[in-house]
Amino acid sequence: MAIVLYPDARLTQPATARPVDDALRAIGADLLAAAKAAPAYGLAGGHIGQVAPVVVIATGSSPATPDYLLLYNPEVVGVAPDSASGPEGSVSLPGVQVEIERPVWAEIAFDDAAGTRQTRRFEGLTARIALHEIEQMNGVFFLSKLSRLKREMALKKWRKRAG
Repeated sequence: MAIVLYPDARLTQPATARPVDDALRAIGADLLAAAKAAPAYGLAGGHIGQVAPVVVIATGSSPATPDYLLLYNPEVVGVAPDSASGPEGSVSLPGVQVEIERPVWAEIAFDDAAGTRQTRRFEGLTARIALHEIEQMNGVFFLSKLSRLKREMALKKWRKRAG
C-alpha cells in the first residue's frame, strides 16, 4: 500500500461520516496493513489516498509493539483542560517532527467494525495519536497547527532531506 506524500490534496480533504459497511471496513483493513508496514503510530484514510471516516491508532504501553485500534466515524467529545507539548510527524512528510500542543487526554466516540457506537477515553501518547489522526481525517494536516515561520522551517528541513 503506497503512502500519499505531502502536499497531496487528499491530505486536506475532510471525510464525511457514513455507515460502517463492507467498503469502509475494506479501507480500514488497508489502513491497518499500511500502519503495520510503515510502521506508524497512527494513520488516517487520506494517508493511503482514501478520504474516508476511518483512522487507526496505536494503543497499549509499548510503542515498539503497538496494539492497533480501528476507529470508524471518530469524533472528539471531550478533552482535558490541561495540555502538553510533544513531538509529532507524519508518514506523508517523512523525517519531519515538530512540537505540537495537545490535551493530555481525550474522550473519543467512534463506531467499531460492526457499526456499534462506543466512547473511550485515551490518555498520554494514545490521546495525542487519536487527536492527530482525527484532525487528519478532518482535513487538518499537522503542519497547519504551526505558525507560518515554524511551518516554513519544517518544510525547508523536509525539502533538504528529500534532496
